[in-house]
Amino acid sequence: MGSDPLSHYSETATRSAGVVIGSYSTSFGLACRLLPVNERRDIANIYALVRVADEVVDGAAKAAGLEPLAVCAQLDGLEQETEQALRGGYSTNMLVHAFALTARRTGIDASLTRPFFAAMRTDLLVTTHSADTLEDYIYGSAEVVGLMCLKVFQAMEGAPAGHDEELVLAARSLGAAFQKVNFLRDLGADSAELGRIYFPNLDPQAFNDQHKQALLSDIRHDLGVARSGLVYLAGPARRAVRLAHDLFLALVDRLETIPATDLVAKRVRVPGHQKARIAIMACVGNRHMHVKHHGPDQLPATPDLTSGVAP
Repeated sequence: MGSDPLSHYSETATRSAGVVIGSYSTSFGLACRLLPVNERRDIANIYALVRVADEVVDGAAKAAGLEPLAVCAQLDGLEQETEQALRGGYSTNMLVHAFALTARRTGIDASLTRPFFAAMRTDLLVTTHSADTLEDYIYGSAEVVGLMCLKVFQAMEGAPAGHDEELVLAARSLGAAFQKVNFLRDLGADSAELGRIYFPNLDPQAFNDQHKQALLSDIRHDLGVARSGLVYLAGPARRAVRLAHDLFLALVDRLETIPATDLVAKRVRVPGHQKARIAIMACVGNRHMHVKHHGPDQLPATPDLTSGVAP
């Protein structure tokens, strides 16, 4: 960037967003490294705002001693700052400013940020979800983030034209899969520490292998739909999204091997050495890395969820 005050401020804001993604996410940080520098910054800018909002409702604000109404006020203020920055291109909050830089350049607008903040607000108001509220929550908290990232990928040099419908479905499916994986591996902590139950009619204390398998089947279906959209992305974006996809697929494979009772008691992670191997394979494009992967023509049927897990 140039030496004028706004350019210097914007550069600093973007660097700040890079610090956030580097501190909070090894998986997304790793995937971003496969992107060209401009798109890497854009994804970091999106991630940083999303992470700050999540910390408002799930961690830092409460740890600072804020009461629920004060936490809600902080979230409302962050949303207002975001919309002002979308309109004017500037914010005194550097992470909001960085997000607005990306949003204004790629076409992200309030039609995506409002559902996101509405979902974050839900975490302050709803402790037990129904099938309908969970669908709305997953869309706002995760699918719209996938759609924001898609805006970046569609604006990058070399992005193929067309196939918008397939790309939107793939982006939403990937976001949904990521969120459901996190619900599953945080099942015990969400219930015990946050008092939240995301999957309708599912008591964590009664969680069993049948419940787990139904959820994993649903997640694998989402991942399969997401993978089918990779072909419509530019090469660098395809590699980065595939890496993020495959990291979560590896996590699903690990969850499959762990008894349901153990899953409630501990948070499952993919070891660093396995992440490195997956990253290498994403770069070289080995199509046979995951033998358990269901291709787009072999997607498992969406499970019967009458046993208490959500679609």
